[in-house]
Amino acid sequence: MKRLLLSATTMAILFLFQTGARAQSAEEKAWMEYMTPGEVHQMIAKSDGEWSFDMSMWMDPNQPPTQSNGTTVNKMILGGRYQESVHKSNMMGMPFEGHGIMAYDNAKKIFQSSWIDNMGTGIMNMEGTWDDATKSITLTGKTLDPMSGKDMGVKEIFKMIDDDHHHMEMYMVNDGKEFKTMEIKFTRKK
Repeated sequence: MKRLLLSATTMAILFLFQTGARAQSAEEKAWMEYMTPGEVHQMIAKSDGEWSFDMSMWMDPNQPPTQSNGTTVNKMILGGRYQESVHKSNMMGMPFEGHGIMAYDNAKKIFQSSWIDNMGTGIMNMEGTWDDATKSITLTGKTLDPMSGKDMGVKEIFKMIDDDHHHMEMYMVNDGKEFKTMEIKFTRKK
C-alpha cells in the first residue's frame, strides 16, 4: 500500500511539474513574440538617419500658414524596438525642440506614438494603423487645448513616399470640426 501511495504521489508531482512547465513555456513564447522586433520594426528603422524638413503651420485655418524649416534625427533604440526622433527648428520666432517615440506593439498590432516638446508641458499619445496601399500610418489621439483647458482630438497622417522622402499632416478636431494645423515635408540628408 505504501508503495502504491508513493507511486501515485510521484506521478501526481511529475504531472503537476510537466503541466507547469508547459504553461511556463506558453508564457515565455508569448513574451518572446511580444518583445522581439519584427518586420514592422525593420520598416520603421529604414527611416533612421538625418533629415531636413520644410514645415507649414496654421494657427487659424482661415489665415495663411507660417513657414519654417529644420532638422530631424531618427534612430532605433532599445534593441530596435522603438524609434526616437529629435526635431529642431525655429517656431514663432523661438527655438523649437521636440522628441517623439514611435512604437509598433506586436501584441496589439498597432503603432503607438508619444510626443513632447519645449512648447508645452504635456505628453501627446496617439495610436494607429498602417495602410499598405497609401504607405502611410494614420494615428489618432487627444491633446490638451491650453486656451480652453479641454482635450481635443488630434490626427496625424505620416506617409512614406520613398526611402528619402516622407510627408506628415496633422489635424486637430475642435468642437467637432477637423482642420489642418501642420504639414511637414521631410527629405533625407545625403
